[in-house]
Amino acid sequence: MIIIPARLKSSRFENKILADILGLPMVIRTAKQVEQLDSVVIATDSQEVIELAQQYNIKAVMTSIEHQSGTDRINEASNILNLDDNEIIINVQADEPFIEPQVVQSVIDNVRNNTNDFNMVSCYKKIDSNLADDPNHVKVVLDNNNNAIYFSRSKIPYNRDHHINTDYFGHLGIYGFTKQSLNQFCNLANAPLEEIEKLEQLRAIYFGKQIKMVEVKSKSFGIDTKEDLEYAIKIFG
Repeated sequence: MIIIPARLKSSRFENKILADILGLPMVIRTAKQVEQLDSVVIATDSQEVIELAQQYNIKAVMTSIEHQSGTDRINEASNILNLDDNEIIINVQADEPFIEPQVVQSVIDNVRNNTNDFNMVSCYKKIDSNLADDPNHVKVVLDNNNNAIYFSRSKIPYNRDHHINTDYFGHLGIYGFTKQSLNQFCNLANAPLEEIEKLEQLRAIYFGKQIKMVEVKSKSFGIDTKEDLEYAIKIFG
């Protein structure tokens, strides 16, 4: 099941998930983008979004306004929906209206094939040095088994020998779990690193959990600001 966390308020771009994306509200455009892969549910804190989803025949559930992360929100939704512990749950951010279906499918496949007791998967793409400078584009560094070592808004790794080429990996905010692992993640305490960087995935790393990363090809990016929206429409419109 694909669950889209859809918090209406946003500090950098008020009500961005309702912004028009080529004739559809952003959250609806995102749901339509991936609906051929699996059942889609929008998890929201807004009656307005519930009613909007109904207009487009998309299932939606009301969740708490207190959640600090999208993963906590989809966890509540999965419990409301009474999903099985072995159900594969994919968290697709509401601000990814141009995410390629094959990217999400790659995450689904890797959750299905992951044998770790804690089953959490995400994805990344190679980015250039200029894009890596942007704090709105999250970076990830990996170990030799393609598990995440750290995520940051800063440019990582730091290239001390500037004449040597460095590969930078941009994180895409798509997460896959089994229901059991999702519950396990959300039962962890909020981590200091998570609070500092405002990156929920750091909670898992802080408590010694592995996040399996899969490399994908993608032109998509999360829309965090009005400038991002204008740029996305220019590229994809």
